[in-house]
Amino acid sequence: MNEESDLVTGEAVVLELPVARLATRGLAMMLDVLVQGAVLFILFLVLAFTMSGADGSLVLTIILVGFVLVMVGYPVLMETLTRGRSLGKMALGLRVVRADGGPIRFRQALARGLGGFFVDFWALGLLGAVAVVVSMISRDGKRVGDYLAGTVVIRERVGVSESVTIPMPPPLAHWASQLDLTGLPNGLALAARDYLSRMHQLRPDAANSLGYGLAQQIGQAIGAPMPPGAPVWAYLAAVLAERRARDQARVFGPPPQSYAPPQSYQPQSYQPQVSVPPQPPSPAPQPPAPPPPPAESPFTPPS
Repeated sequence: MNEESDLVTGEAVVLELPVARLATRGLAMMLDVLVQGAVLFILFLVLAFTMSGADGSLVLTIILVGFVLVMVGYPVLMETLTRGRSLGKMALGLRVVRADGGPIRFRQALARGLGGFFVDFWALGLLGAVAVVVSMISRDGKRVGDYLAGTVVIRERVGVSESVTIPMPPPLAHWASQLDLTGLPNGLALAARDYLSRMHQLRPDAANSLGYGLAQQIGQAIGAPMPPGAPVWAYLAAVLAERRARDQARVFGPPPQSYAPPQSYQPQSYQPQVSVPPQPPSPAPQPPAPPPPPAESPFTPPS
């Protein structure tokens, strides 16, 4: 069974995080059920003390409504507020994401919650038997709720990936941050990544021809041709690295901002009072220095 998800990252490759399998998801589900059971127990105690003399049918109705709200509302609320994680998923390092790799929203969380209650686990799920069978058949470990919502559960706590990561060329970092990459097709991005990973294995003429062809196609797709003086490989790497960074920020959120002191705070540096020694006589004029060697290109091809 495939251990990698089919999510497309900014480089249009298989997501570098493996999907969560049945055992891990089952343990996370058990933790969530314990939390839901505790909430239902507290609700039952409150009803027992506040509605001891009420009609039995009314109490039963409130218990049924509360059961549905807790079993459906808890996962929907938690996954919406935490960008795809419940308490059980947080404990095991799992996250629910959309099929395109983005964070889920309320509609995806609601579809998963309703599918889990009515089909996967409780109403018609035979206490989770349906979810277990469907997850074992699915190559991505999906249950019915995931198919209805278009989501997949991935594992965040993994080791360092061995896949090739395209770095951002520093001279093009600012230029790439202003690009509109919504029109870049996944297939074209995948072709560019494959080119960068094996361009050293190609003949120079073939590598240049293929690289310029990909650069022209990407430039037409995003509306931004190569900057003057930038090599083809640097242009392709900047586009892919920026798209990957944006998708990672979309899935996991932006990186934390570093602390900066208030603008009003100006530290005073201590400057001791020293006497200025007498200036030595001016040296004899020296012959002009030879011109410096030509500056090296700021672009260093990837190894």
